[in-house]
Amino acid sequence: MINIEQLGWESRTVGELDHRLLKAPHVKLRSCTQGSTGDVVYAVDLRINPPNVTFLSSTEMHSFEHFLLAGFQKYMPQNFISIGLMGCQTGFYLVLFNEGRAQTILDVYENILQDILIASEVPYANIVQCGNYKNHSLELAQQLAQRVLDAKSNWRQVV
Repeated sequence: MINIEQLGWESRTVGELDHRLLKAPHVKLRSCTQGSTGDVVYAVDLRINPPNVTFLSSTEMHSFEHFLLAGFQKYMPQNFISIGLMGCQTGFYLVLFNEGRAQTILDVYENILQDILIASEVPYANIVQCGNYKNHSLELAQQLAQRVLDAKSNWRQVV
């Protein structure tokens, strides 16, 4: 059995929550699923904007997604499975394998955001690696990273 409190997550914020109560930006455990051999898949919400209030533009989401993809592959190569867009345009879903410690995830997320601030280009923003390579903005990604970093003290305040 997975003890999510031991991993640093609040059990009351795991799972689907009333979106009218969610604060943003926040980082929260969405779910964890243990397989028959003991391996665990963790799904984490990286909420950027409050639901039903403000939304990320497609360019912001696209460029930020590329940075998250490159960053989690760089910092967590053995654990990173995927990063996905929230269809509501308020954040991202992070999927990890056998790594669910809240502080580890928060530290890596902060490192990625710091990397965005000093980047000179959006990763994978080329015709070979991206299906919409012209829809990117380093400036928008950097502004978004700064906004999320500025709210770091509130990342664990989900509701």
